[in-house]
Amino acid sequence: MAEPILMPRLSDTMTEGVIAAWHKNVGDTVKKGDLLAEIETDKATMELESYQEGVLLHRGAPDGQKLQVNDLLAIIGKQGEDVAALVAQHAGVNGQVTQEPTPPEQQPTPAAPAPAAPAPAAAAEPAAPQSAGVSTQPLDLANMEEVVLMPRLSDTMTEGVIAAWQKNIGDTVKKGEVLAEIETDKATMELESYKNGTLLYQGAKPGEKIQVNDLLCIIGDAGMNIDAIVAASKGGAAPSAQPEAAAQTQTSTAPQPATAPPQMEVVNEGRIIASPLAKKLAEEKGVDLRFVKGSGDNGRIVKQDIDGFSPAQQQEPVQPQTAPQAQPVAAPQPEAKQPAAIEPAAKAAETKPQAAPAASGIGQVSFDEVPVSQMRKTIARRLAESKFSAPHFYLTMSIDMDQAVQTRVKLNELSPVKISFNDMVLKATAVALKQHPKVNSSWLGDKIRINHHVNIGVAVAVDEGLLVPVVRFADAKGLSQISVEVKQFAQKAKDKKLQPADWEGSTFTISNLGMFGIDEFTAIINPPDACILAIGGISQVPVVKNGQVVPGNVMKVTLSCDHRVVDGASGAAFLQTLKSLLEEPLRMLV
Repeated sequence: MAEPILMPRLSDTMTEGVIAAWHKNVGDTVKKGDLLAEIETDKATMELESYQEGVLLHRGAPDGQKLQVNDLLAIIGKQGEDVAALVAQHAGVNGQVTQEPTPPEQQPTPAAPAPAAPAPAAAAEPAAPQSAGVSTQPLDLANMEEVVLMPRLSDTMTEGVIAAWQKNIGDTVKKGEVLAEIETDKATMELESYKNGTLLYQGAKPGEKIQVNDLLCIIGDAGMNIDAIVAASKGGAAPSAQPEAAAQTQTSTAPQPATAPPQMEVVNEGRIIASPLAKKLAEEKGVDLRFVKGSGDNGRIVKQDIDGFSPAQQQEPVQPQTAPQAQPVAAPQPEAKQPAAIEPAAKAAETKPQAAPAASGIGQVSFDEVPVSQMRKTIARRLAESKFSAPHFYLTMSIDMDQAVQTRVKLNELSPVKISFNDMVLKATAVALKQHPKVNSSWLGDKIRINHHVNIGVAVAVDEGLLVPVVRFADAKGLSQISVEVKQFAQKAKDKKLQPADWEGSTFTISNLGMFGIDEFTAIINPPDACILAIGGISQVPVVKNGQVVPGNVMKVTLSCDHRVVDGASGAAFLQTLKSLLEEPLRMLV
């Protein structure tokens, strides 16, 4: 069945999107996770992945044209399906008359009645294997209109955590209403419903995570049977086959445990072809890829093959069924090794009651294990890539901040907002970057982008890690405006309300640990930036002025440079300009 794809709401303020580029043409085969198009929103250009499989039958607008949110963006279905009715249904919304799907639609139109005749036979054919307790064709969740899969809400997102559900099971859901708050690797974002109906199922509880494209929820008609959909999402068979399958296992419980493991055949020998995600899932679930039959191209093992294959789960239903039948045998089981491993604490307490007092709480091993958050995973990956791919070198300089200290006092007497030393450093850095564009550059692999605009990322520490919101065009903004923006970003970061537009597009980054009493440190470059400036605290130390030792305010800064872009002389020249601006602050205000 052909499925329409509506223009999604990719940001909290988005009302329309522009088709920046299509990556699939009409007639192309589309797989789950394939890049359909690039959508330009009011904040950024984002990639839209397909959550369905089939053939692209219709595109709602050509490149460069805009669509309103919830307008018809595309239609994906089976080759030759007639989508004229769907296009006409949405024509009143976006008013697009497309010529792209016409060639594939014209051919199957005369043959449309033909498939209708064998439809009952096709429906009757799978009934036989289902009655035998075998499911030959799993449900395709991506092509079911009641199913909502976990969307990819950021360019680096691989999984999302349910921060909170805004709708409960049984609630009526309307198009545009907030379903849930999803914690991605960068922010907590609201997910709106693109369907009308009743919320029948939730794929995870608050605090649990779901992989991108996994079942998030089911929205349909009240009273709808969703057992088959839920079973398919977990890689199981249709529920209709379960009673008979259970009856068969009950009649043959004795031979099944002994014969099940030997019946497993080695499907793959030698080099095993599998997707990276499938390998990761197999490692997590303890699945041996030699026994997994791949459904991808050339027998490639993909995620759904791992989800549908779990030898441990196949053996588990047999053991509980045989246990009740062999209840007299359950009594001597405590002497076996498995029950001994299950209750070590109880036995230790009975056999060694004097061990605890002897230890008296000294030398006991104790620790906590905390699950890695989405944000921390992304920080670890990006910084590891930066550290091990970009050749870092570091330049440290001491700056006399006496004049800056005096100037700040005078500025705060006049400014409507309190100006910090960090604001002054940010402004001086922006002015210096305009004079040294090589430092304000980005490494793009086969080319270097020399940026003429100055967008400075400000590292903000939060409980889960580090966020870097961007002060745009900082060289053209005053100290008061910079101060307000930085404070707003810091609060939004702590509230996890930053949006993609807030952290994208930096050309240079500043990290300040001076308020924590750190004298100096080195920072890891935030790609694709070529440099990052680490700022230490202002310390009162003895300095030599005019041949005399006097107390002075000194601040140390360290510039981390990507040697592929910035040479030592270029970095040193930038620091000299920054030093002169901070030692005579009036120069950057002119």
